[in-house]
Amino acid sequence: MRALSYRGPSHVAVEDKPDPRIEHPQDAILKVTCAAICGSDLHLLHGLVPDTRIGSTFGHEIVGIVEEVGEHAAGVERGDRLMVPFNISCGGCYYCQRGLTACCENTNPSSDVACGVFGYSHTTGGYDGGQAEYVRVPFADVGPMIIPEDLDEDDVLLLTDVLPTGYQAAEMTGLREGQTVAVFGCGPVGLAAARSAWLLGAGRVIAIDRVGARLRFAERWAAAETVDLRAEPDPVPVLKELTGGRGPDACIDAVGLEASGSALQTLLGRKLKLAPGSAVALSWAIHAVRKGGTVSIVGVYGPPANLVPIGVAMNKGLTLRMAQVNVKRYLPKLLEHVRQGRLDARGLVTHRFPLEHAPRAYETFDRKEDGCVKAVLLPRG
Repeated sequence: MRALSYRGPSHVAVEDKPDPRIEHPQDAILKVTCAAICGSDLHLLHGLVPDTRIGSTFGHEIVGIVEEVGEHAAGVERGDRLMVPFNISCGGCYYCQRGLTACCENTNPSSDVACGVFGYSHTTGGYDGGQAEYVRVPFADVGPMIIPEDLDEDDVLLLTDVLPTGYQAAEMTGLREGQTVAVFGCGPVGLAAARSAWLLGAGRVIAIDRVGARLRFAERWAAAETVDLRAEPDPVPVLKELTGGRGPDACIDAVGLEASGSALQTLLGRKLKLAPGSAVALSWAIHAVRKGGTVSIVGVYGPPANLVPIGVAMNKGLTLRMAQVNVKRYLPKLLEHVRQGRLDARGLVTHRFPLEHAPRAYETFDRKEDGCVKAVLLPRG
């Protein structure tokens, strides 16, 4: 099959790889029809995620058609259209039984840091991802969901990660009716968080970024006020001024370890790699939020220590909530939001590329060229 292959920091190619095969009776082999590029894939591309091995195939936002199915994958049949959550869950462990599928203890037994994840290094199990013509889907009868007949792939592709992550980010703030939330980052997850905040009762949503096209997208797609970091390099005093001197009731970090804005954090975390990336967005969120407020963290960080002002958080009496999203838990609710037009999943996709053009797709997405917010790869062009 043809598949994306990681060749080292900042270098991917499309190459021939062996077809995946059934390895366990609950597996399925999926013929991929579309796979999105996630901001988290850029962390892999830039060499910031430990144990990302040469030859790995990225891609954890996957939709496709079942080509082959294991004998114990109950309820999954050849020809079914599936949307596949990025986290791989067994359905039977302590965490899965409690709906915490992102904490599954059986799909990545070599590490206590994370469950198995498609295409996200050997730190999360070493599973190949779906930016390929075919992908092996473990526990195909547990995590994936058959796409309803009244919805097409564009409606559901982002339900595999972006929309649930953004929704959980907003939910973790514990917003009360009429409160103000500030969202750091106007990438797809930040946009989904901003729009979800309205669904959860926000009275005001403020989005922060430094890319003009994304700020305009946030105003249009998520009805957010915006703060442009090109004009306001330090957003903390701006956010306090916009909220009567107190700060937002909640802040969401939807950026993670590649945030810009601090020369020290960029040097130590992104250049010298003495820390797992730059945590400047998280630092801003902690300093900006009001006392007794909540900071919700869904931006990806590596396991080692970051330069985070935990003393400020403690003294301000903040609640910090963070998690990889438990996708399966949110699918029924978010499917209904998509059906009713409250969450416009297809509206986030701005660019589509044939799989063979994956290097160009990564370059466009990484550089945020041509107003690119979300890029999708099409294995069959």
